[in-house]
Amino acid sequence: MNLALNTRLALGSLLANKLRAVLTMLGIIIGVAAVITLISVGEGVQDVVVSEFQGLGNNLLFVVPGSPDANEFTGDLVRAELTNDDYLALANPSAVPDLVRVAPTYGRPAVVTRGGEEARTTVTGTTPDYTDVRDFYPIEGDFFTEQDVTTAARVAVLGQSVYEQLFPDGTPPVGETIRINNVNFRVIGLMEEKGGSGFNDQDDVVLIPLNTAQRRLFPARRADGEYRVDQILAQVASEERQDAAIVEMALALRESRGIAYRDEEDFTILSQSDVIGALSQITNVLTLFLGLIAGISLLVGGIGIMNIMLVSVTERTREIGLRKAVGAKRRDILWQFLTEAIILASLGGLIGLALGAGGAWLISRFSDLLDARLAWNSVALAILFSAAVGLFFGIYPATRAARLNPIDALRYE
Repeated sequence: MNLALNTRLALGSLLANKLRAVLTMLGIIIGVAAVITLISVGEGVQDVVVSEFQGLGNNLLFVVPGSPDANEFTGDLVRAELTNDDYLALANPSAVPDLVRVAPTYGRPAVVTRGGEEARTTVTGTTPDYTDVRDFYPIEGDFFTEQDVTTAARVAVLGQSVYEQLFPDGTPPVGETIRINNVNFRVIGLMEEKGGSGFNDQDDVVLIPLNTAQRRLFPARRADGEYRVDQILAQVASEERQDAAIVEMALALRESRGIAYRDEEDFTILSQSDVIGALSQITNVLTLFLGLIAGISLLVGGIGIMNIMLVSVTERTREIGLRKAVGAKRRDILWQFLTEAIILASLGGLIGLALGAGGAWLISRFSDLLDARLAWNSVALAILFSAAVGLFFGIYPATRAARLNPIDALRYE
């Protein structure tokens, strides 16, 4: 019996029992729709993560405290902190020639007020090179200068989100006075809109001179007299010189921090690609995990197909006996029922695909946080897997039908 005839017989059987066919496909429909939607959301989250770190700047390296292998770090936590001396060591062009700019950051949550308006945000102390390192510039007024850092001046540059909270009437902020943790600051600039995501709003920040943050707002002086910083951002001259810059930075930091030749490093140097790769791997694992959970519905749907096919075999026992009596072979009966199971699962997969794509579109349409992207590899996988489910769970009913004795089948009531 050829495939066209098998398909025609299968469709005729399904159309004869429309409601039963739809209910049978329901598990497959829900499973495929859930898999498609969740994987699309996972792809969207990965895009957000990548764009978030690509938007930090160009050719960036991050220096953070702590050993690259946290399990091996057993040193003093205070010693692991980064300090101004580490920043100055990296800013030395003779020690690290492949770096063009270096900017430390030291920030803490704070309450910023202006009149009756209030914003709870992050206040970050840094240096003038921050704008070039982050590719993030003021659109009104100016950024602070080295003189402001040296004198610990009480000047501030506002991010767009903070500006909108403190100046809801749209008043130009430059020259206005704000209070950060009850300390007066003069606004000298307004940063351009950098953009953000559900994970981090890059515009929700107030930037002040590093020394001001360390000495006036959030005391950062340690017992040994050094001033701590949270991290150090470094811009490499070119992507090709990144590996060389990492080696130079490691040597400069080891010397600055007095780390002996055989001792483990108590700092970590990360590139943008390292961070993006690590976070992408995490989102991939989470997406796979969610997809597997949704895939359970496909297995439930497959069991439903097997149950209905067994019922169908029982109902059509006389038909099977009649076909065998007129010359149909076992393989003809086997493929008839297998084709019916595969078509049932595949139709459910296609309907589920449409619903999943619709769900992804709705999430993208009504969410400002992410764009749920339909991954075509997941589409192909869902359709093939649903067909495979139909094939797998259709084998037993089809085999049972093929093995029926024609005499017994004809006598079945």
